[in-house]
Amino acid sequence: MKAVQVVSHEQRKEFLDFPIRIFSDDKNYIRPLDKDIEEVFDKKKNKFFRSGECERFLFLNENNETVGKVAIFINKKYRQEQPTGGIGFFDCINDQRTANFIFDFAKNHLAEKGMEAMDGPINFGERDKFWGLLIEGFSEPLYGMNYHPPYYKNLFENYGFEIYFNQLCFGRKVHDSVAENFMEMHARISKNKNISSKRLKVKDLGKFAKDFTEVYNKAWASHGEGKQLTETQTLKLFNSLKPIINEHISWFIYENEKPIAMWMNIPDLNQWFKHLDGKFGIWQKLKFLLVKKFTKNRKMIGLVFGIVPEWQRKGIDGYMIWEGTKHFRKTTDFEDYEMQWIGDFNPKMMKIAENLETEVTRKLATYRYLFDRTKTFERHRIL
Repeated sequence: MKAVQVVSHEQRKEFLDFPIRIFSDDKNYIRPLDKDIEEVFDKKKNKFFRSGECERFLFLNENNETVGKVAIFINKKYRQEQPTGGIGFFDCINDQRTANFIFDFAKNHLAEKGMEAMDGPINFGERDKFWGLLIEGFSEPLYGMNYHPPYYKNLFENYGFEIYFNQLCFGRKVHDSVAENFMEMHARISKNKNISSKRLKVKDLGKFAKDFTEVYNKAWASHGEGKQLTETQTLKLFNSLKPIINEHISWFIYENEKPIAMWMNIPDLNQWFKHLDGKFGIWQKLKFLLVKKFTKNRKMIGLVFGIVPEWQRKGIDGYMIWEGTKHFRKTTDFEDYEMQWIGDFNPKMMKIAENLETEVTRKLATYRYLFDRTKTFERHRIL
């Protein structure tokens, strides 16, 4: 077996196409857009190259056939107790010997660069895409979410990887009954004439970006690993979402016109992208517009839910949930609601998910492997 660094056009194509052979019989697999993966490895588009390095490899057997692939990277901003590198975009045939060869190669590659551990499968980028190994809930993946065969879990754990943290997705049916206490909260808060609700509208994107930034920075940025957002950053994000924003499913709550809570949701793009076979050229873009127009999207994704500290535990969550729910039940075709993953190190956010009367729909895991096998393994600290 040998490792070959991906440098040529043909090798990049093989890196993208190899998973198709792994998932050929899996009806739930949705091929990610090639462009989304390629942008991770584009130094002009991925800002993490400014403070890190990333290489990707194919692994070939004695017949020169691809049997595995992986990306190996170092992100200097990924600060851990010990210098820790990352591996991602791992795919492999169902063979432990092959997986061990790939993991050994990655370990040696990172050790030569001063790393003492490796996490995977993670992304050379933010945690919102391509992060974690799917270990439970093998249903169609959400857009930007990793999807793996069940046997990958054994490949990782048999090698010696341990779970650094679990990533839980929570979901519910849109038309399931809403908790009685939420209805009581809504009835009580509705009597307060200073409180109002508004749904996000594209024509007022600047205003809602400003309001989102204010609520987010008060609700989340001061906790744990949160970071302050600027209004410019938020507006850039909102503008990137503009083509797929549904004006009926994201809600903001105000006290005397001052934003105090927000609930951001978008349609699951994979419900449209699964018809494109990973491509997004001119013809696929036209097809996407047709699919988007004539194919009803039945799943919405929860991005962010936040309440400013002074209004937490006062019933605003119940008020906002019922304000939004009663509206989008009437105005949209959505049947399923699923939240982006929450780390099990974040009990506060998990509690919010539970308060939404959700259940765990899928579980991913971020694994860690310590190169010094005598060192005590520690899980992610609780926030």
